[in-house]
Amino acid sequence: MLPQPVVRAPGPVPEVDVAGLVADLRAEVDGEVRFDVGSRAAYSTDASNYRQVPLGVVVPRTVEAGVAAVAVCRRRGASLVSRGGGTSLAGQCTNTAVVLDWSKYCHRLLEVDPGARTCLVEPGIVLDSLNAQLASTGLEYGPSPATHSRCTLGGMLGNNSCGATAQRTGKVVDNVVELEVLLYDGSRFWVGETSDEQYAEIQRRGGRQAEVYRQLRSLREEYLADIRTRYPDIPRRVSGYNLDSLLPEKGFHIGQVLVGSEGTLVTVLRARLRLVPVVRASALVFVNYPDIAAAADDVMRVLEHQPVTLEGIDDRLVANERKQQQLVGLREIPEGGAWLMIQMGGDTPQQARAAANRLITAVRGGGSGTVHEFTDPADERQMWQIREAALGATAQVRGADRTWPGWEDSAVAPEKLGSYLRDLRRLFDEYGFGQTSVYGHFGQGCVHTRIPFQLTTADGVARFRSFLERAADLVVSYGGSFSGEHGDGQARGELLPKMYGSRLMRAFGQLKAIFDPGDRMNPGKTVSPYPLDSHLRLGADYHHPSLRTTFAYPDDQGSFANAVLRCVGVGQCRRHDGGVMCPSYMVTREEEHSTRGRSRLLFEMLDGSVRGGSIDDGWRSDAVRDALDLCLACKGCKADCPVNVDMATYKAEFLSHHYAGRLRPRAHYSMGWLPALAAVAGVAPGAVNALTQAPGLGRLAKFVGGIDQHRDVPTFAAQSFQRWFADRTPAGNGHRGEVLLWPDTFTNRFHPGVAQAAVEV
Repeated sequence: MLPQPVVRAPGPVPEVDVAGLVADLRAEVDGEVRFDVGSRAAYSTDASNYRQVPLGVVVPRTVEAGVAAVAVCRRRGASLVSRGGGTSLAGQCTNTAVVLDWSKYCHRLLEVDPGARTCLVEPGIVLDSLNAQLASTGLEYGPSPATHSRCTLGGMLGNNSCGATAQRTGKVVDNVVELEVLLYDGSRFWVGETSDEQYAEIQRRGGRQAEVYRQLRSLREEYLADIRTRYPDIPRRVSGYNLDSLLPEKGFHIGQVLVGSEGTLVTVLRARLRLVPVVRASALVFVNYPDIAAAADDVMRVLEHQPVTLEGIDDRLVANERKQQQLVGLREIPEGGAWLMIQMGGDTPQQARAAANRLITAVRGGGSGTVHEFTDPADERQMWQIREAALGATAQVRGADRTWPGWEDSAVAPEKLGSYLRDLRRLFDEYGFGQTSVYGHFGQGCVHTRIPFQLTTADGVARFRSFLERAADLVVSYGGSFSGEHGDGQARGELLPKMYGSRLMRAFGQLKAIFDPGDRMNPGKTVSPYPLDSHLRLGADYHHPSLRTTFAYPDDQGSFANAVLRCVGVGQCRRHDGGVMCPSYMVTREEEHSTRGRSRLLFEMLDGSVRGGSIDDGWRSDAVRDALDLCLACKGCKADCPVNVDMATYKAEFLSHHYAGRLRPRAHYSMGWLPALAAVAGVAPGAVNALTQAPGLGRLAKFVGGIDQHRDVPTFAAQSFQRWFADRTPAGNGHRGEVLLWPDTFTNRFHPGVAQAAVEV
């Protein structure tokens, strides 16, 4: 007999003895147990419109430590949510639960089998890191979202991620061999494709796994006709649970059933993944069209040439990027219209170019507009940056309303895409969203967009709900999916009955009850979900006060609160290498020491004064101070963040208020006065060095200056850079223009060789 569907009880979350929970976790789990105000604030939201402050955060050092954490939560009745990169757009990574963050420690590549083209990984491994370690094999993990530099495989499994490369490799669900999973009740086993013989063996062994498999087979038989007829037959169906993977022709693949379940069913401990050969050579073709719907109309003709990727971008996206980005590739795109980005592959550059030439001949013969071809890898990377910067470029546009997710990844059959986009544009116009940009994975009919919802008024929230309901009806009329990549979470869980009907929704509830009858795994998402307009990060009661600030914030309407809202949670500051953001995160791998984490704490600080958020002591908050302490104020985020978050300025703003009317730490005075002190020391640098390097005096100087005793006091250069520059003989004739250098104190007084090298360049 099948269990009854899980029905979430209305009202507040069940009470948990948090003190007892913390004590048990610290006693039994090898990991970092963080129930402090700052950690809870940093994990209060993801990249979505939703916010729920967690009970606390556990960062397990090993997979077994994660198992121990689940056991403690089970004993204490605490809900759970697993988290990877935390870039989800539908709210599935935020909950009033214990957050398991696998990304800091559980990120090993355990096995590689080149012959079988498989690998075994822990859930916290980042996609780019995995593929870098696989490079010598000539294989890679195929699905690659735009967040590939920071998304974890555990998160990708939870979301059934795709990316542009899914055109060639398919979704995550198509690239999973087997999973080791942990149920909330403590049961632990491997799941994958299951033959009749394997099923019989599992039943002979008995136990919880046998019970689960038996109930899943009964579920399949009861809803077989519904599964075969109600699931959209399109490349990008991500919404809902993968009951279709229970079908006999799909091998009764329980691992695939659990992909895309967003942490609502099980905890994934390890994953064996299917690998694909790396594309050895490629050529990128841009084709211009009058508008985005016309570009979509040409998709089926392009698909005949089997592209590696096929993306669409509109002129609004390019215009937005021109306003705020310095992307070199933008120079290559003419004004107006829309474009298909088509990547062709081959084993050699000659093969890739030949494939591109055949495509170009075909599209020109069909009357398409301007065609640009890029075969140099450096040029290709520059052009791909245009597409990968899309989310940030459409989130925060100068002179325009802020945009939000909510209907950001609907999908239809590729042959219907042009008509769907025309109807979607009419819906945008009806709701006053006419300037909304559209782009996406057009080869698979997946459409990305961010919409200028007004989420801070009751009327705006009501229109948000109304639009989503109308948009859901529209995509259902096209036989499509609410989500083609980002999942359901809270944003679309409530809408799923429109897409699947009452019987399959009952089946989803029974699937949830098979794995998690107590509804402790990420409750309120997908099945028996919270309303789509509840737990909003903003909402009708949002009102962050206008504060008297030190800085003017001219790009944010003069508002510190608006500046803090710049962060949209895409997590580019969580990259492990490349770029200049965020050095403190690269070292610590801790959320609160990322630009995103600090933005979250500042938001919670402002929210606490109005709605009783997790940080309620305002500018005096020690939690915010501690998160900002490791910020180097390097301004890397100002340049590297896709929405230009300026954490160096926010830090200076916060500290000016935090220490107003009271003494600062000694290091603030020693570093603040360093330029003046260094100028004095420059009169006799040798004598000053002798004093500061003497053991006793050096320790005293470090104590007075608030410098850690483990640090060495730097030595002053015999000659400052400015003195060297004034004495030098200029080279060249000056016809190449002027260059301005601003040497900081350390470069000028301690390491002038760096600036001298800059002059040489």
